[in-house]
Parts: sequence; C-alpha cells; structure tokens
Amino acid sequence: MDARRVVVVAYEDAELLEISSVTSTLATANDLASGGRPYETILATPGGGPVRCSSGLTLQGQAALEDLRGPFDTLVVSGGWGHRRAARSDLLVAHVRRLARESRRVASVCTGSSVLAEAGLLEGRRATTHWHFARELAELHPGVRVDPEPIFVRDGAVSTSAGVTSALDLTLDFVAEDHGPSLARLVSRVLVTYFQRPGNQAQMSVLTTLDPENLLVRGVLTHVRDHLDGDLSASALARTAGVSARHLHRLCLAHTGRTPASLVRRARAEAAADLLESTALSVTEVAARCGFRSAETLRQVFVDLYALPPSRFRALHRRP
Repeated sequence: MDARRVVVVAYEDAELLEISSVTSTLATANDLASGGRPYETILATPGGGPVRCSSGLTLQGQAALEDLRGPFDTLVVSGGWGHRRAARSDLLVAHVRRLARESRRVASVCTGSSVLAEAGLLEGRRATTHWHFARELAELHPGVRVDPEPIFVRDGAVSTSAGVTSALDLTLDFVAEDHGPSLARLVSRVLVTYFQRPGNQAQMSVLTTLDPENLLVRGVLTHVRDHLDGDLSASALARTAGVSARHLHRLCLAHTGRTPASLVRRARAEAAADLLESTALSVTEVAARCGFRSAETLRQVFVDLYALPPSRFRALHRRP
C-alpha cells in the first residue's frame, strides 16, 4: 500500500503528549499493519529546527514548514501553552493555511484549534477544543460553532479534538476510517487504551469544572450536587436561591453557559456514571438514586451524553 503522508505541526511550547498521541498511534499502526506501512509521519516546525515543548523536552523537527509541498493525506496542528503565540504568527498561520489546501483532511489537537481558526479553516464549522479554552476560542472567533462537550468533532474534512490524550481517540478514528476497525482495535489493544471512545463522549465533569464567581449560582450548584434525588425543577431551584425562575435562568446562562435544567440533567448523569463504575447497583437503582424518573429516562440521557447505554458504559468503565 502507498503510505499516507501525515504532517504534524509543532511549535515552541507545544504539548509533547498531544504530539506523541498522534505519532505513536500511527507508528503502532505501521508496526501492526500487513502489506506495508500505512503512514509516513513528518514532524514539521518553523524553519525545521528544534522546538522546546512545555514539558521542557526538545523535539527535533524533521522538515521546515516553509519547504513542505503536498499533496498530503492529513495535516495535524498540535496544541500546547504556546498556541496563542503560534496563532499570532502570520508566517506559521499562512503555511498552515497553505498546507491545508494541499491535504485531504485537516485536524487539530486541543488548543491547536486556535491556529486552525486563525487560518480561517474553522469558519462556519462545528469545532471543539480543551474545555478550559472553549470560551476564549468562541469569543475570538464568533464564526466558529464551538462545542466544549465532546472529545472530538469531525465536520467534513476538518476535525478538532479536545484536551491532550483525546488526540489518541481521534487518531484511532482516522485509522479505522483509513484501514478498517480491525487494525484500529489492534492498535488500541497494543496501546492499552479504550477502543474507542466515541467523539461525543463528554470531556469533563461539568460540576467539578464549573466554579462560577456568582455566589448565588455557586450555591445552586452545591444544592444540586447534594440533592440529586430531590425536586430540582426550575421553580424549586429558584425558591432555594430566593429569586424568580426567570432570573435564575439568566444567571445560570451568564455564569455557566447552561440553563438550570441542563445543569441538573448533566449532574445527575455524571453521578449515575460514577455509580455504574463503582457499584453493583442495578440500572434501575442507579436511576432512582440520581433522580431519574425511570431506567429508560437514564438510558436516553446516557445515549445522548456518552453515546452508550448505561449497561455498555458499565462494561467499559467498571472499576474493580
């Protein structure tokens, strides 16, 4: 088979784990594939020189961005703490834009999405990034439909992934698309990772990452966490907070980006996920403890949030 040429773009203060999640997955596919090496991976840096990663280790570039010429199969822009500086580099952004035109598909890892956005490659598209930087990306690029929830998003020929190791999930998805699920499954087994987390699996627990400045909203979140099996309707939460339901709705949207109903639904689902992982309670018992009306309601929420029914989620995530 002809090797698919994959360019991985790195820069100063890139995240090493994000780069290696891509390159090691493709290298493992090369080791395991029959009939030839399916991928040729090229680490491209400005000027082709070394880049110091945020971990302190230095990577030597294999090619200069300025000298690369297509066609390529895939272009991947890495993320890292240096992403803002990279997105402000007219030269780097211009070459990413050019290389994208010469590539069959384009992707970013984590905050590499800011470089793709600056290059105009995410305009009008749905995209994700690390949850911590999602609001910043949305504010800087209002033409991008930023979704902070999933671990990766594929919108046509352009894909974006969330934080750090979600690059591995996206790369496995590429391998499955290119060479079939059998090879991707074998790669995941050798790497001792899940095969495979669906792209719309949630990145993080919403109630552990949200820390609103507004004390009233913070109090509502605490109440939700402590009373999952109680009455958490909009009117009940408003009474607890001592404000009208409409005012609480506005406050939650302003300080969390979510409605009260969305916060409750997500909190209950995350609590249910924890019980499915850590206990032998039946799905019906889990649903009752977390405030769901029935096991079927829990199933519907799980399929929507995790792309898996509760029983399948437990089989994949059960802790001994």
